[in-house]
Amino acid sequence: MPNTAPFSRRHRRLPLVVALALALPLAHAEEPAPTHEHDAVDLDSVQVRASPLASTAEELTRPVEVLAGERLDASKANSLGETVSRLPGVQSSYFGPGVGRPIVRGFDGARVQVLNDGLGAGDVSTVSVDHAVSIEPFLANQVEVLKGPATLLYGSGAIGGAVNVVDGRIPEEATYTPLEGRAELRGGTVNDERTGMARLDGTSSDGHLVFHFDALHRETGDYDIPGHAESEDAHEAEPGHDEEGASGTLPNSALRTDAAALGVSWVGERGFVGLGYSLFNSRYGVPGHSHGEEDDHDHGHDDDAHEEEGPVSIVMDQRRGELRGGLQDVGPFASMRVKLARTEYTHTEYEGEEVGTVFDNDSTEARIELTHRPLLGWDGAIGLQWADRDFRAIGDEAFVPASATRDTGIFWIGRREAGPLKFEVGARHDRNRIDVDEARAIGPDRTFDATSLSASMRWNINPDLHLSIGLDHAQRTPVAEELYSNGLHVATGSVELGDPDLHEETANRAELGLHWHHGPFKLGASIYHVRYDDFIYLAETGVDDGGPVRAWTQDDARFNGAEAEASWAFAENASGRWDVRVFGDIVDAELTGSGTRDIDIAVPHGDHDHDYTVSLARSGNLPRIAPARLGGELRWERDAWRASLGAIRYAEQDDVAQGESPTPGYTLVDAHLAWHLDTAAGGAWEVFLDGSNLLDEEARVHTSFLKDLAPLPGRGVAFGVRAFF
Repeated sequence: MPNTAPFSRRHRRLPLVVALALALPLAHAEEPAPTHEHDAVDLDSVQVRASPLASTAEELTRPVEVLAGERLDASKANSLGETVSRLPGVQSSYFGPGVGRPIVRGFDGARVQVLNDGLGAGDVSTVSVDHAVSIEPFLANQVEVLKGPATLLYGSGAIGGAVNVVDGRIPEEATYTPLEGRAELRGGTVNDERTGMARLDGTSSDGHLVFHFDALHRETGDYDIPGHAESEDAHEAEPGHDEEGASGTLPNSALRTDAAALGVSWVGERGFVGLGYSLFNSRYGVPGHSHGEEDDHDHGHDDDAHEEEGPVSIVMDQRRGELRGGLQDVGPFASMRVKLARTEYTHTEYEGEEVGTVFDNDSTEARIELTHRPLLGWDGAIGLQWADRDFRAIGDEAFVPASATRDTGIFWIGRREAGPLKFEVGARHDRNRIDVDEARAIGPDRTFDATSLSASMRWNINPDLHLSIGLDHAQRTPVAEELYSNGLHVATGSVELGDPDLHEETANRAELGLHWHHGPFKLGASIYHVRYDDFIYLAETGVDDGGPVRAWTQDDARFNGAEAEASWAFAENASGRWDVRVFGDIVDAELTGSGTRDIDIAVPHGDHDHDYTVSLARSGNLPRIAPARLGGELRWERDAWRASLGAIRYAEQDDVAQGESPTPGYTLVDAHLAWHLDTAAGGAWEVFLDGSNLLDEEARVHTSFLKDLAPLPGRGVAFGVRAFF
């Protein structure tokens, strides 16, 4: 592990978590409890909490994927993006093992909202690709992926979708037994992983006071890779560069994460009110990158700052307090839910042992949802959402100025049924204001209005077959980094220039979906088309001035895509239960104009700028679009045993934008084995063994800015034990 500042002190918390994880189920085993098995969850029947109207994934007219139970346990990974990346239409960004944000149908960043049970995560993962999501997947109860625009529910930042992580940190109902929980210990070979987590939920003797506690510690070293860190194409593109560089192990890819939370609620017959406090701390290296590898130009700071400074590493720390409440039968409303969160977030980038840039983000978010009784045949919910964000970047290489963002949104969503038809409609309006530090910003304060409309229908043709249709008109307002970026973005090794004159982008979507199930067979498929007016994207300018220059700009674009998933439980006999699952997805994203257009850019250099006029194509592929995939999995269960063998083929991505290089395809093979034992006290033990990238194949993520410097980990085996009580 590199001896940089954030990693210099060895952590001593793992033994404490290990002892707690092992002791809790043993202590609780003396208390009798009803026998309950930890069976696989029917994901179609899980209630989707991201919607204010109580519905399961099977009942919703919109495309939703849910991970819970054994399926979630098998999918959990170091990052949220990797956790959901085996779902159809969902992939992950990659900036080393510490950073992985969900990519939904080709959309990522500021177009995919990451939620903590209905409220924003409060991090700055949309500001830069090296900023991690501050949500720990290992502590989740369930993860919900809303595909297509979720702007009606969560504003313009969800125009491409939303991922909602439900962790139950503020209890909403009494536990089944006075004390229950789970714990897990795991290790891994590819990166010397050591992870321990524990969770406790309990209820007082009178059934009104309910508490929650959880804690996690994870520590890994630099991970193993099949070959060289630098791709062959990148190596050959550097004239006179004969050294092969790192191989076998990817330097500066270590990771350490700590998370904990405490929540308590009072629960009554008609509702609940609860408080919670949580912390999240992650320290990770940015592989394949050091500031000394940049340039000797002065982008607003001293030349000495670009001497060799060592590898880049990041320490992020978040503290979050929440208040939540729910009440049934509130006058004309069937229910009311209130959510309030205050988040203080700090992200420090180290250059060797020196602090380079500090990002502070203090945010407050409030949300109220009122579910009304049937009105003119429509069940529905009215919602009001408000968010306040103060962002500051401190340091010579802070390429985004300080800003204060205020968002307010109001929405209504309704549904009704008419025989075999189910309808859902909704509308939302948002007002967003961004105030900036005018002494540093390249443009003035901005105010935006965005309106979104939606209609969808599900037709139950027969009990086994239903058809769904969705139409959306959604708008997204520019965020501060798209408007005001102006300087060297060290994470990507490029100069990033914003455009303070950007305006709202508008998406019009149409989708057709099909779901069929009959006996042991299940099939789901969908096709969609999204046409964007004034799509905002980061364009390659072709200018190299202290690094490649990229500019935020907008033009019309379209996204076409399809995804499908099928499963077949083909045998259940003395040998066990066997089923097979296959899935695939593809998305094509292009600019829809013709010819070229000229834009003027100014690259900052201390007290002066270098001015350029560049020509951008108005047609062709958009950059960094996820490749097509085809995956399969064979699963087996018998008595206490279960196992699976799967593979995903990532196609070569050669539909690339101007100035972007193709990425070779690769196949990732994985396997899982688990043994489960129910105890007489009503708990359970589970021992597991997981293998990843079993072919030890070199895999480079096309959507990653580090694809030529940091391949995915090589062959690895993870092992551990879980306890349920």
